[in-house]
Amino acid sequence: MKRSEYESAKQRTEEMFAKAGIVLTAEEADKIEVAGFGLNDLERQGLELITYVNSSRYCAKELVLFPRQSCPEHLHPPVGDDPGKTETFRCRAGKVFLYVNGRSTDGIQAVVPAGSEAYYTVNHEIVLEPGQQYTIEPGTLHWFQAGDEGAIVSEFSSTSRDEYDIFTDPRIERMPVIEEE
Repeated sequence: MKRSEYESAKQRTEEMFAKAGIVLTAEEADKIEVAGFGLNDLERQGLELITYVNSSRYCAKELVLFPRQSCPEHLHPPVGDDPGKTETFRCRAGKVFLYVNGRSTDGIQAVVPAGSEAYYTVNHEIVLEPGQQYTIEPGTLHWFQAGDEGAIVSEFSSTSRDEYDIFTDPRIERMPVIEEE
């Protein structure tokens, strides 16, 4: 991803936080992560986030999704003696369409990104609006997408080890690579 795209996404993320009344310190704003997943399609497949704390016992993050942006399908596998990450998503602003293993929902509300259909395999739909939450157990395939206004989700979880996440799409690069212009 180009540095200008990265910086623009960080600015949009800060604006979404401000609109939702979520205050970040200057230090936190500097640490906003833009995850494009190496797909060069940030508007449709990506995620912006800030990690408040990630210790050996727990993790707290804010996830930002631009309008109709999807976080691609993945799971959190066991790592050593740890069974994998358990995470609770609590919608703070907007609407989130969350998809997990389970009985398929007819006529899902998300728009699967064109060209990536083969990598979005679970479609049991859970709709989260502000104040609603859902807990995802370790090893559960899941993906999520914001509604038309974008969304902010608070994530409360066990220790996060993002580098071990397993994505359905083999093209994904979890850690961002920023190209200078």
